[in-house]
Amino acid sequence: MKTYSVTDIGRKRKMNQDYVYCCTQTVGMLPNLFIVADGMGGHNAGDFASRFAVEEFVRQIRQGKGKTLIQTMEESVQNANRLLLEQAAGRPELKGMGTTFVAATICGETMYVANIGDSRLYLISGEEISQVTQDHSLVEEMIRRGELRREDGRFHPNKNVITRAMGANVGVVPDFFEVCLRQGDIILLCSDGLSNMMDDTEIFSVVKMHREDVAKAGEELLRLANEYGGRDNISIVLVAA
Repeated sequence: MKTYSVTDIGRKRKMNQDYVYCCTQTVGMLPNLFIVADGMGGHNAGDFASRFAVEEFVRQIRQGKGKTLIQTMEESVQNANRLLLEQAAGRPELKGMGTTFVAATICGETMYVANIGDSRLYLISGEEISQVTQDHSLVEEMIRRGELRREDGRFHPNKNVITRAMGANVGVVPDFFEVCLRQGDIILLCSDGLSNMMDDTEIFSVVKMHREDVAKAGEELLRLANEYGGRDNISIVLVAA
């Protein structure tokens, strides 16, 4: 398994509120673990939210007592969310904070994914790229209702309005996905600092060009996202399964 991970402030923001986690070793009952979180909130609140959510989720996974892998991941999300809400309630400067959260683990030929918000996980397989996760965003709801064309969604003024986030309310519900993998598949987790700057076709072209070296692919994705404006923090995790 080859991996690459990076988080970058971009060219417009004054701080990086993204957080990434990339571990190819066993984490609790999970054989590996990959996470991207994109925090929101004023001052340092978004930075705190993404880092706290990821670190607490990992701690919960290590202590997890769930009977199944999915149950352990879901309980860990709920516990991390509860503790994030407690932090916000006890510290006025953190009020209103939250974070997106996308996590994946690969068990043999199967990948399990949990998602909250609009950070994404893509599967790059053969000659195509597919978005496994579904954005929890206002724009995605408009697309599903037929009110907006998908190709126009990336430039919509409300693109950054998300409808689900860790830290937003009690009992946040993650989406779960189970994906069968094949030899040569590449997994991409990213924040919207990448997906808002590059369309899926261009992301696929870059990864395909460098599919034998995920580090080069990741470096090129980061370079292009910044070259195209770098309007937000950029986080990338690439995994060659």
